[in-house]
Amino acid sequence: MRKELLELLRGRCGDELKVVIYEESNAHIIEGSLHEPDGYWYPIQNGVPNLLRGGLRSEQELFREKHNLGVLPDAQFTDHEKNQSLTNNTFSDKWRRFKNYGMLNTHKEFLFDWYCKKLGMTDKNELKEFYNKKQCVLEVGPGSGFNSRFMAEQVNGTVIALDISDAAYTTFENTNSLKNCHAVQGDLMDVPFENDFFDFIIADGVLHHTPSTKDAVFSLYNKLKPGGQFFFYVYREMGAMRKYCDDFVREAYTKLPAEDCYKACEGFTELGRELSKLNVNVTLEKGIPELGIPAGEHDVQRLFYYNFIKCFWNDAFDWETNNMVNFDWYHPHNAWQHSEEEVVEWLNELNVTDYKFNNSNPNGISVLLTKSKAV
Repeated sequence: MRKELLELLRGRCGDELKVVIYEESNAHIIEGSLHEPDGYWYPIQNGVPNLLRGGLRSEQELFREKHNLGVLPDAQFTDHEKNQSLTNNTFSDKWRRFKNYGMLNTHKEFLFDWYCKKLGMTDKNELKEFYNKKQCVLEVGPGSGFNSRFMAEQVNGTVIALDISDAAYTTFENTNSLKNCHAVQGDLMDVPFENDFFDFIIADGVLHHTPSTKDAVFSLYNKLKPGGQFFFYVYREMGAMRKYCDDFVREAYTKLPAEDCYKACEGFTELGRELSKLNVNVTLEKGIPELGIPAGEHDVQRLFYYNFIKCFWNDAFDWETNNMVNFDWYHPHNAWQHSEEEVVEWLNELNVTDYKFNNSNPNGISVLLTKSKAV
């Protein structure tokens, strides 16, 4: 954690936090504690401030005793926190394993081409220009931090990467050389920054893993400056067969330990690989509207993938990364799907009139909105 971040962080009541430093290295506070006026404290460990509160706080008794910190009141898990903690377990494991995801050249072309599609940009240069105009950026759910790093290299201001899971530590490892990029462990429903603060917020494939996608959208919208932009990508409601298969498999796989779920997903990964090897297209003159299958030409692997079962495969990735993508679908406790009509209802409730849906792929909804300026 760089000391500059201290000026931006806020406590439970919006108060500034005081810092006590125990260890520093390379302009970072490696270990320390942050304190609210009433004595409530948060740890800084391995360079990352942990602003999780209530039942989401990890066990910190050894840290407290080591630094002679005050005993905090016992916090009972709320239903939201219990729910979030289950999803947290999945993504903590994932991002401890896949620290290089998005960092390798084999990944970058695929991933940033997808970002261009999701944000409605023609190419990577336009994407860079878009970020270059931003001053204060929040990325929620940065994973390995590859996109936080890319944005920080473009913007003239500050990038904050916020994650509830141990991905915050992976992001710190991958971005700590950049003076304008900060990793924070925190809950997107309790973002430790002022309202109306960020001029760009990005939540790519994150909000549907919370207890309520809608509540997550609303929570982040509060942190957006008037005139600022907010991008989020959520799962689209799939056709009947795909939805049935997803629910059937997830009913079993969400109960598995992470290691067992990776192993169980290998069958889907193999299916995706073998279907891709066929490199065969089929043409459907009529389509099957009841199953959400349109008329037209379909790659066989994509036909299975979009309409029947998640069996991701991309030749740009190795076996483990492809299998991780399938694990990412089947293991998280929450994985809500939504329709465009449902998302429009949320935007109407927020009085958002300036927004665009970018059709990046059939199983997701990409939204880029602008918050109305105060009159």
